[in-house]
Amino acid sequence: MSDLMTAPRWKIWGLVFAFWTLLALSYTASSVISMISEGEAFNWTRPLTWNLANAYLWMLLTPAVSWLGTQGGTGGWGRFWAVHAPASIVLAAAQVMLVLCIYWTLCGPPSSQPHLAFGAFARMQFAYNFHLSVLTYGVMLVVLRAIDSQRRLRDERLRNANLETQLVQSQLQTLRVQLQPHFLFNTLNAISALALADPVQARQMIARLSDFLRLTLEERHAQQVPLSREMEFLNCYLGIQQVRFQDRLTTHLDVSTDTMRALVPNMILQPLVENALRHGLLDKTERGTLHIETRREGDALLLRVDDDGIGLPPGGAREGIGLGNTRTRLDMLFGDAATVELQRRANGGTRVELRFPFRECAA
Repeated sequence: MSDLMTAPRWKIWGLVFAFWTLLALSYTASSVISMISEGEAFNWTRPLTWNLANAYLWMLLTPAVSWLGTQGGTGGWGRFWAVHAPASIVLAAAQVMLVLCIYWTLCGPPSSQPHLAFGAFARMQFAYNFHLSVLTYGVMLVVLRAIDSQRRLRDERLRNANLETQLVQSQLQTLRVQLQPHFLFNTLNAISALALADPVQARQMIARLSDFLRLTLEERHAQQVPLSREMEFLNCYLGIQQVRFQDRLTTHLDVSTDTMRALVPNMILQPLVENALRHGLLDKTERGTLHIETRREGDALLLRVDDDGIGLPPGGAREGIGLGNTRTRLDMLFGDAATVELQRRANGGTRVELRFPFRECAA
């Protein structure tokens, strides 16, 4: 049904024409078989002419019946009967009279009554066929209203889906906008701390911050980017942090080549790395190590951030802006297919793992 409603107009009218033609042929075959079984003389011309004229006239009246169905479809049963009771009588009477005129013009009086006048023939046939035309009107009305209801339901579902998509996109954009100032304020605070103590390093951080913001603005409308692009963001961010931590930070990137084209949420790794640096390595007196790993596991993509810092507090970590927004963004994009795990490492430090469906970007 949904495929029919979305088909081109010419195809719909072709199917309608085929339906009414087959219906007329089936009635014709039934009439001929009935005459044969009763031993009457028969020919195909007269029943075929009658049934084709009857079917094609109803086909041409279909838009009128559809419009009347729309007019009587609101306002309750009172309006329904006020519209369709007179409409069914008028259309049925007009349709029967047109069929009679066409049939009489093409076939003339029956061979058994060659002197029969049109008036007598019309009175006899009208009494027999009028109620059938009223029933045909009712059946057409029910079918057309069912098709219209299905179309309205489909359109409503499509509108709701579009609204949900727009809402999710708006919420994701809000989360990204929340993340960027959070990162920016932390970086500016670090630059401020270095401005007097080490102006050269402060200038390096400003230059790398400029590069990072440029990359971010280039992808400001993209909710998902290739992992290769995300790693550009991350390398730029790590360059900023390397200036800040100096020789107290060692980073290892273990990125599988078969994941570089995978689509990932924009700026998904940066808040996780920032959490590792801020809460795990910043207060560590000796050198710290940060390990970022990506790999494909079947139909899922795994992103892992490890640090050998001070680890989680005894009562467990309190979820802040970075991890909370990451969890929310994955839930909006992938639902239950995505997971976020925060855990202590056996040899000290913290591990964050993200899993979500593996999807490659278009070539």
